[in-house]
Amino acid sequence: MIAGLMFAAGRGGLLLGLLIPHGLLELTAVFLAAATGMRLGWSVIAPGDRPRGQVLAERGRGVVSVAVGLVGVLLVSGLIEAMVTPSPLPTFVRIAIGLLAEAAFVSYIVYFGRRAAKAGETGDIEDAPDVVPTS
Repeated sequence: MIAGLMFAAGRGGLLLGLLIPHGLLELTAVFLAAATGMRLGWSVIAPGDRPRGQVLAERGRGVVSVAVGLVGVLLVSGLIEAMVTPSPLPTFVRIAIGLLAEAAFVSYIVYFGRRAAKAGETGDIEDAPDVVPTS
């Protein structure tokens, strides 16, 4: 409704300049978090031939990896919202910054996601190599 009013008043560009720079990245993070939560919930509904607790634990550890990554994405989105959205930059520049951030994130996900899938990685932090040297 607000969008309709803004466009009817000839101020649609202002609305897009206020929403798109941070909104694309933020909504992508929210949708990924929702999908991850649904996958976790599905492990309770249909665990397959393994015990529910085992499947839930495995997928839950994978969710931690996604959650930590999405914190960084939301941090970048917040920085864009705080610094780019209210800036006096022209609307097309602010939108371009938002599109660039979204494209960078999607490219990162596609590139590293394919690489991880080919390597058979699940995101389970229990399978991660130890990074602290022990002697």
